[in-house]
Amino acid sequence: MVLRIVLGTVYTAMAIGQLASFGRMPAILSTYELVAGGAATVLAVALIVGELVCGLWFLARPRSKAPAPVWVYTGVSVVWSLLAAQAYARGLTVANCGCFGTYLTQRLGWFVLVQDALVLLYAGVLIRSARTGPTGPTGPTGPNRKGVQQ
Repeated sequence: MVLRIVLGTVYTAMAIGQLASFGRMPAILSTYELVAGGAATVLAVALIVGELVCGLWFLARPRSKAPAPVWVYTGVSVVWSLLAAQAYARGLTVANCGCFGTYLTQRLGWFVLVQDALVLLYAGVLIRSARTGPTGPTGPTGPNRKGVQQ
């Protein structure tokens, strides 16, 4: 539960920072040299929406074992990690990774890659916890496979 609150806070803050600097987000994402123009704008919108969905869901329902916000969080985390890893591997200079838009700027370097690795590790933990959550109405007190109440 604490992990969801922390991640919800971080991802909501990321989305707010990116929204507040939305006019610059396509240019920031273009520095990764994978998308440009309209595609960079679409990617910016997708990342912001994903961050808001999982961030607010984690904050509003931190005990929820619903898989939807976990998969949205994982998708957003994978995209940011792939952007960073490929740019770093190619030796690109990215002055602002863009995680918080034009706020809390951070140069792309090994430290960002470590942060991304932790975010992906957290995604794995969340996926595992979502899969091993309560069994719900088909558990020990619900109906068995034949539909007979136990």
